[in-house]
Amino acid sequence: MTKVHMAPVPRSSVVTFRDDGVLARGMGLLVAGQLPPLPPAVAGAFVTGVMLLLGVAGADGPAVFAPAVALLLAGPGSSHAHDGRLDWLVPPILRLTEYGFVACVGFAWDVPRVLVFALLGAMLFHHYDVVYRCRQHVYPPAWLASAGLGWEGRMLLVALGALMGAVTPVFALAALYLSALFCWESVTCWLAAPRSGVEAADLGGHD
Repeated sequence: MTKVHMAPVPRSSVVTFRDDGVLARGMGLLVAGQLPPLPPAVAGAFVTGVMLLLGVAGADGPAVFAPAVALLLAGPGSSHAHDGRLDWLVPPILRLTEYGFVACVGFAWDVPRVLVFALLGAMLFHHYDVVYRCRQHVYPPAWLASAGLGWEGRMLLVALGALMGAVTPVFALAALYLSALFCWESVTCWLAAPRSGVEAADLGGHD
């Protein structure tokens, strides 16, 4: 079976599903893959959840620092091969952390719901697209996660908006930028992929 891909085959689909940005990958280089990814990801999600429970309504509230805590805890695990029995849980935990933080900040700051759902929708589309691509052996380019800011970059951007008292403009600009980026890149990638190869990969996956 011929595998079709538009970018180098990732060393691990689970690592690709993490959607790490530049900061998380940089922190991963510091530990050279020696840190198991699941425990720090769980710890980061737990601490972020506690901070969210303590309140996100004020610009000086503790939850504004949740992205930094999540990055410090979960970021170093980005360089691990994610080959443990339960390491597949790391991407869903990062998604829960990111989506929960973005939604809580958006609703606490009275951001119009259409903007909250637009930003969450852009991220959901991207993550679904990446998972589906890897199943079809049509891999996203390496630069996409960086251009999309990564899970940690998006959280930090929202936190920065809260600190500056400009949450609604940040949500609007982020939703517009990420929607355009992810949709454009996805469409151009799928149009460039040879359909016969994609169909062969799909059939091969059902054997």
